[in-house]
Amino acid sequence: MKTIKLTHPHSLNSTELPPLAMALGYFDGVHRGHQEVITAARKLAEEKGLKSAVMTFDPHPSVVLRKNTQHVEAITAVSDKIELIEDLQIDYLFIVNFSEAFAALQPQEFIDQYIINLNVKHVVAGFDYSYGRLGKGTMETMPFHSRSAFDQTVISKQTDRDRKISSTLIREVLRNGDVEYACALLNRPHRVKGTVIHGDKRGRTIGFPTANIELDNAYIIPPTGVYAVQFELDGERFNGVCNIGYKPTFYDDKKLKPSIEVHIFEFNNSIYGKNVAIFWYKRIRSEQKFGSIDELITQIGKDKASAEQFFQKLQD
Repeated sequence: MKTIKLTHPHSLNSTELPPLAMALGYFDGVHRGHQEVITAARKLAEEKGLKSAVMTFDPHPSVVLRKNTQHVEAITAVSDKIELIEDLQIDYLFIVNFSEAFAALQPQEFIDQYIINLNVKHVVAGFDYSYGRLGKGTMETMPFHSRSAFDQTVISKQTDRDRKISSTLIREVLRNGDVEYACALLNRPHRVKGTVIHGDKRGRTIGFPTANIELDNAYIIPPTGVYAVQFELDGERFNGVCNIGYKPTFYDDKKLKPSIEVHIFEFNNSIYGKNVAIFWYKRIRSEQKFGSIDELITQIGKDKASAEQFFQKLQD
């Protein structure tokens, strides 16, 4: 897959690109609904003898449109999005810098400069996709703005349990700790990437050494608690149990942000500084304060057994 980053105004033109079938969207999460849109573009490309393409945007439009100075918690960082879209066997990925100048484009200007001028012959997008200043362009107005230069396919609303599959729903589900349902909506477990850092090394003294993770991006993470997870290191996955929290058994004062610690089963290598990933499968329990270290050790043993049982069932 060829990845092309565009900043408005861009200088590409149709003679530099093959005829394309392009999926449009922000695609945070590349969830089941997004996969429907992107896969449809790929299939249309195959049928019509075109190259498949996806156009997405960075940063999140709310950062620009709502002057949101805070990081938007992402289901997928840009690097993850690139990887997931490539997995869907797409030929070209366009990442457009979402700036005030880009947001100010009239719908016709967006179509002329970012669709027609990029040699797009077929557009695929969800039923609620909008474009141009204030989102005035919609899939209903696109045939008019296309000037007959390309065709369009509209993907209808994708639902699960009578709810629209959306990035908003997945963020809500993750914030509630229902990582199993998030897995169903994404078609895969929620994944975050980070680096192994030094912690207080207390885990090793109680028989459960942990890897402390500092996240690479402003990922959305589940609430405090204990989870069955998989831990990826150098392309290999290990089962484990993860605690997100403030360690109330050891600390009375709450830190600014919770720590993320993974106890990896059957593993005791030194991995400080390593780039790793965590895959969230199941919430086991909420975080709690224990009356003694022995109580904590007993509970961690139970948590580990619960996670092991979960992964055993997953294999069966």
